[in-house]
Amino acid sequence: MSHRDLQNRVLIITGASAGIGRETALLFARERCRLVLAARRQDRLESLLAEIKSLGGEAVSLPIDVSDQDQVEHLVRATAERFGRLDILVNNAGYGLFATVEDTTVGELQSIFATNFAGPFYAIKAALPIMRRQRYGHIINVSSIAGKRAFPFSGAYCATKFAMNGLTESLRTELMGSGIDVSLVLPIGTNTEFFAVAKNKSARPAKPLGIVQSAQQVAEAIVKCAKNPKAEVLPYPPSRVLILLNSISPRLVDWVGAKLVHRSQRK
Repeated sequence: MSHRDLQNRVLIITGASAGIGRETALLFARERCRLVLAARRQDRLESLLAEIKSLGGEAVSLPIDVSDQDQVEHLVRATAERFGRLDILVNNAGYGLFATVEDTTVGELQSIFATNFAGPFYAIKAALPIMRRQRYGHIINVSSIAGKRAFPFSGAYCATKFAMNGLTESLRTELMGSGIDVSLVLPIGTNTEFFAVAKNKSARPAKPLGIVQSAQQVAEAIVKCAKNPKAEVLPYPPSRVLILLNSISPRLVDWVGAKLVHRSQRK
């Protein structure tokens, strides 16, 4: 597929106020895209907006909670009304929960699914009619390598990412030939505030296991995917080994994961 020019493309980025979302917004701004930035923290959005405008970029912000369907639909509708189109949707909003399955409450499970899974689902549902009319669009779902292989003390979080992966794969097949691309981004542990703000009910320290990448690396992979759409993007390519190894010997990966958790607990 030919390399796409992103200039003047209209984007929505959820979870734009920090981490991967923030770095992604800054990179798309440098590509001269027109950005709609969504997140809950208005002060963070305003700071990002000022930085983008200082770069000569065009952006607006809208504080929303993606777990609220009405707010998500308003976000997409407001974008189309302002810019007349929606070219790229980056579903990035989400949060973490560290707890055993046994200690995870029903309320916690419902809450994390509402943000990490239902939020992207609402946005996709709202964006698709616009993209179908255009006969063009790109949906980029930011998932996690934890959606390919789960880890201890994060069952509910991993379940949301497995669900995201399944939804993305189905959607990608359903939209073949429509002009709408669907991509799945699978970062490994990333150096952001994700772990610091995650609720931790486990004995495990709230920090990444193993190798850690930067939010900038993930953002670069997302922008590269927007220019040249791919079905799946691994910002840290060697993580494909984990996926392959898990398909061959999940018991071995169980053992490795347990060892990594035990080591982090000792530290």
